[in-house]
Amino acid sequence: MEHSRRSVLGISGLGLLAAATECRAGEAGPARPYRRIATEEAFATPDLVRESKKLLASGQVEPGFAKMGAIVFGGSLGARMLHGKLLDIGAARIAKMDADGIDLAVLSITSPGVQVFDAALARGLATDANDRLIEAIRNHPTRFAGLAAVAPQSPDAAAKELERAKAAGLKGFLINSHTHGEYLDAPKFVPIFEAAQALDMPLYLHPREPGPDSVGPYLDYGLYFAGWGFAAETALHAMRLIMSGLFDRYPKVRVVLGHMGEGLPFWLDRIDNRYKVQLLAGVNKPLKRLPSDYVRQNFDITTSGMMSGPPLRLAIDTLGIDRIQFAGDYPYEDVDAGVTFLESAKITPDERRAIFETNAVRYWKL
Repeated sequence: MEHSRRSVLGISGLGLLAAATECRAGEAGPARPYRRIATEEAFATPDLVRESKKLLASGQVEPGFAKMGAIVFGGSLGARMLHGKLLDIGAARIAKMDADGIDLAVLSITSPGVQVFDAALARGLATDANDRLIEAIRNHPTRFAGLAAVAPQSPDAAAKELERAKAAGLKGFLINSHTHGEYLDAPKFVPIFEAAQALDMPLYLHPREPGPDSVGPYLDYGLYFAGWGFAAETALHAMRLIMSGLFDRYPKVRVVLGHMGEGLPFWLDRIDNRYKVQLLAGVNKPLKRLPSDYVRQNFDITTSGMMSGPPLRLAIDTLGIDRIQFAGDYPYEDVDAGVTFLESAKITPDERRAIFETNAVRYWKL
């Protein structure tokens, strides 16, 4: 059974759906044979909110962030409610997790994170975010895990921050797609991938609005937002990493895509087919493997914000059940609806447990 009920920005969650087939955390009833682990759960810091507001007020912002930032960091009632959810990584967050039936949340900095600032400010904000995240995990070690924030503006410093984050127990790191219109396939970002491979720290490649060179046609009709622009932007970024040969140079680098793979599982056959033709035409440089092989071997995906059976079935059939993790996408999606969807999806009990728990435990070393 599928459900289309969702709350705008996750603000108005209205309780449990009657079709849930198993008890939620904190409810009386038969114990579940698995934990529910949510792997794309956003948070913010007071400094990040303050500096984002200052940047928006200055008017010196990328056109996409001018629109998106106003939604997340603006002064509306909805934005203020969102701030409260993002800033809390303590008791209120855990109470909401209990209500939604989430046992463990993997927290990461909200989009676009520190990537809209100058390098010096971005480094400081990333360090502060990681310090706050590490402290929250120490206070609630059975409920929270975390992914580090880094400032791609300073690749060498980002690599050092990954070392510090690894030593402090963070499980990977998150980058919100482009940074001032630059993508991670550029040679300047090599130190980040060298560190990621050496430290075995997976990258969660998270969406944001398209970059300043391409956002123009997306600014109309809300297309820059999560309904279309986020997936188009992040899938483009993933394809740049693949087609640049990055995974030939760093074969142990692992990347996670949310939102059921940002559409890539649907396109793999077409991508491979056209890659072969483009090789003959001299458009592409040869890779060691087909593009789809890198998606299947270097990428995992999560279910964040996707509550429909056919895409889930396609992802399982295309990538394999071991490549899919649950994510609630709090506070931007209705986590309760996401849990209910997966509990009632037409998959086997073993597949359900793999998506909710065992894949995340293995992948993030929880």
